[in-house]
Amino acid sequence: MQDRHILLIICGGIAAYKSLELIRCLRKDGAEVKAVLTAAGEKFVTPLSVSALTGNPINNALLDHEAEADFGHIELARWAELIVVAPATADFLSIMAQGQAPDLASAVLLAATCPVMCAPAMNVHMWQKPATQRNLAALVSDGVEMIGPEEGEMACGDFGPGRMCEPDVILQAICARSGVPATGLTAIVTAGPTRESIDPVRYLTNRSSGKQGIAIAAALAARGIRTKLILGPTEIVPPAHLQTISVTSAAEMHTAVHEALPADLFVACAAVADWRLAVPHEHKMKKRGREETFTLELHRNPDILASVAKLKGNRPRLVVGFAAETENLIGNARHKLASKACDWIVANDVGAASGTFGGAHNTVTILTDQKTEEWPTMTKQELARTLAGRIQSTLTDGRDQDQLDG
Repeated sequence: MQDRHILLIICGGIAAYKSLELIRCLRKDGAEVKAVLTAAGEKFVTPLSVSALTGNPINNALLDHEAEADFGHIELARWAELIVVAPATADFLSIMAQGQAPDLASAVLLAATCPVMCAPAMNVHMWQKPATQRNLAALVSDGVEMIGPEEGEMACGDFGPGRMCEPDVILQAICARSGVPATGLTAIVTAGPTRESIDPVRYLTNRSSGKQGIAIAAALAARGIRTKLILGPTEIVPPAHLQTISVTSAAEMHTAVHEALPADLFVACAAVADWRLAVPHEHKMKKRGREETFTLELHRNPDILASVAKLKGNRPRLVVGFAAETENLIGNARHKLASKACDWIVANDVGAASGTFGGAHNTVTILTDQKTEEWPTMTKQELARTLAGRIQSTLTDGRDQDQLDG
C-alpha cells in the first residue's frame, strides 16, 4: 500500500483505542493516513495522539473557517483513495445510511467518490436491532464494504456479535480492497486445533487458539499470494476475504490439505492432535459401577506435515512446519525438521509460563538444515507479517532456502 491515501474516520466508541494501532499498521505498510475525529470520537482518543501517529494535522470541525476557506471537506474527499470508518457506531451508520451531513466526517463521506469501508462496533443488542440491520443493508447496497464485526465479550459484559475487528484483520481487508498486485504464488496454511471425538459430547483437543496461523494466512494474502486457510475449530473468525476451509478432525484436515494441492507454499501452523479414538462411542459414555479408571484405545493420526513434505511429484517449493515445545526447544525442533523432511521449522515455547497459546505475542526460532535464527518477541500479527515477507523473498528471489538473512 505504498503511498496510498487512506482517510480514517474515528467515531465515538470504546473500540476507538484500536484505531490508534490501525494507524500504526497502515503507516508501517507504507500508506499515507489522514484522520477525522467525530465529536464523540474525541471523548475516547485525543486529537494529539491521532495527529502524532498519522503525521498529519487532525481534522474534526466542519465549520472551521480556515479549513473551509479552501473547502476542506471537499479537499479531504478528493485526497482520499479509500475511506475507512473504524469504529463505525450504530449512530454514525444511521447518519451514513440516511445521507445526512451534520459534521465533517459525514460531509466528507457524502462528497467522496472513492471506496468506503466500515468496521462496525456496538453492543450486541444494538447490532441486532432491525433498524441497524436496515441501515447496514442500505449501505451495503450503496457499495460500502463491512469488515466484521466479530463475536465475543463486550466491554459491558454482554456476549455476541458487535465487537470491532482487531486492527490486523482490518488491515488485511484494506490490503485486499486496495488491489495488492497478485504475485502468481499460491499457499496453503493450516491453523487452529483439531478435535477428535470420544463420544457425542466429549473430544480430545489442545489449547491452540488459531491466532498465529490465521495471521500468517492473512499476511500472505496481503502480499498478493493466493492463500487457502484450512482452519480447525476455533472461536476466532478469520478475515472474510480469506478463502477458508473449516475442518474438525486431523483426518479431515489431512484430506483438505491434499485436496488443496498443488501450491507453491505449505505452512503447517495447526496444532494437530497426534491421536484419535480407535472407535468413537455412538452414545455418551456412562460411569459403570464403582470403577475408578477407564482406558481409551487411541490410534495415531495421519502426519500432515510429513505427508506433504515427502511428496515426490506434487511437493510445494517451500514447506514450513511449526514445533510447539515445552522443553528442549532447539533439540526437538531439529529432530522434527529432519524427521518431517520440511524446509523450515518455526519453533516456539508453549509452556504454561510462555502465554503463547491464546496469547497476543510469540517468540520463535527459525531453523533450516544449516542455520538457527532467534527472533525477538513480537505480536502474532507482527510475526506473521515478518514471516510472510521472508517467505515471499525466498519464493520470488529464488534464493537458497537456507539463506534466512535479509
